[in-house]
Amino acid sequence: MPAMDRVVIEFDQGWGFMEKGITKLKKILEGLDEPQFSSEENMMLYTTVYRMCTQKTPHDYSQKLYEKYQELFDVYVSSTVLPAIKEKHDVYMLNELVKRWKNHKLMQRWLSRFFHYLDRYFIARRSLPPLNEVALTYFRTLVYTEIKGEVRTAVITLIDQEREGEHIERSLLKDVLGIFVEMGMGNLNHYKSDFEAPMLQDTASYYSRKASSWIVEDSCPEYMLKAEECLRREKERVSNYLHSSSEPKLLKKVQHELLTVVTNQLLEKENSGCQALLRDDKVDDLSRMFRLFSKIPRGLDPVSSIFKQHITAEGLALVKMAEDAASSKTGALFSKVKSEPRQ
Repeated sequence: MPAMDRVVIEFDQGWGFMEKGITKLKKILEGLDEPQFSSEENMMLYTTVYRMCTQKTPHDYSQKLYEKYQELFDVYVSSTVLPAIKEKHDVYMLNELVKRWKNHKLMQRWLSRFFHYLDRYFIARRSLPPLNEVALTYFRTLVYTEIKGEVRTAVITLIDQEREGEHIERSLLKDVLGIFVEMGMGNLNHYKSDFEAPMLQDTASYYSRKASSWIVEDSCPEYMLKAEECLRREKERVSNYLHSSSEPKLLKKVQHELLTVVTNQLLEKENSGCQALLRDDKVDDLSRMFRLFSKIPRGLDPVSSIFKQHITAEGLALVKMAEDAASSKTGALFSKVKSEPRQ
């Protein structure tokens, strides 16, 4: 656009130049053989928007440029991004989603440079949604809302596979769940309602099934070892890819299903329950029992009740032994006195 700084830029002319730059950017993001922007191209694109926004009426095209910015994201997301994601499934879909979201943010950052003057002055004066918010809103409305159910199912499936000992790509899950967080634009509403709540429900179902099986098959010490390991791995899961705010809720679900629901069955197991551990002086197992049940509200009540019964029974046994010993000693002494000849 030669000498464009000395003449009025008509809208079609200016937007035609901008479209060429936007098309080049799309090709770069799609991985096509396209050279990167030169500093001169960057400056020309920025200057075009600047000139189109600062010309005198009726050639101030700020409003039309804002509308075109919205339109280009609408078209790009609808015609390119969403179809690319929807044609894939499971892990492949998750990978495509992450790729497209990263590209979307790159596109927004590049266009924010070109449209910087529009964002800083026109949008600020009119109290309109800023350009980065416009870009995110189109992705959330046209992509996220459309695929969040399938994405959630795929993520939860991978989590359960990892619980079963399978190897999964944790970094992928971290990236996907980061999208749930980013859709909230500063809050966790979408993460909590669209992912966390169903994930916690699945967690409860998963560990309910495990508890039903383990409580029948395992001794009390074996069961507690498994429960402790599950809690450790769930904490690790949070640090690897879940949002940190999920940790207390996740652990509470696991503790409820693995410990609270089966407390009586576990503690009263014949030959291996709390009473047997106290009887056999199994210090390590009793320590583990304390660690597990102390984290549950009133979780130690049944343990302390059994401990009290054990102490009472042991005390009574000792008293009886002492009484029996004293009685035997008295009886022996009486017999000895009785058998001695009188003087």
